[in-house]
Amino acid sequence: MLGAHGFLRRIFEAFDRYETSVDMLATSEVSVSLTVDNDTRLPEICAELEPFTEVSIEKDRAILCAVGDRIRETPGVAARVLGALKCVNVLMISQGASLLNLGLVIASEDLPKAAAAVHREFFTERDPAVFG
Repeated sequence: MLGAHGFLRRIFEAFDRYETSVDMLATSEVSVSLTVDNDTRLPEICAELEPFTEVSIEKDRAILCAVGDRIRETPGVAARVLGALKCVNVLMISQGASLLNLGLVIASEDLPKAAAAVHREFFTERDPAVFG
């Protein structure tokens, strides 16, 4: 992908041809990670992508989202979320596009303990501004 003009376009054209929506996306200079809710057409999509890139699929993953007003603009929120998740392996993070949402991909089996850990971090004390 490094320096490859049109690389993302080619990827998303394949998803479009097979009418498969992408839920979450994270990119770097050398890779693209994404999630889909419906994996029915993934074999065809992968077959189309494999001639020009390496493709791997990870199953049994969950998206955990921290949602809040101005979450991206509030210093320390992402650090608190990630600190609360020291009990699980975070596989992917996506925040830049949303002012309200920090999305993280984790193993499905870790979802209950991850959600509980984030909840403990943010909701053990009542916010007087919210609950007066």
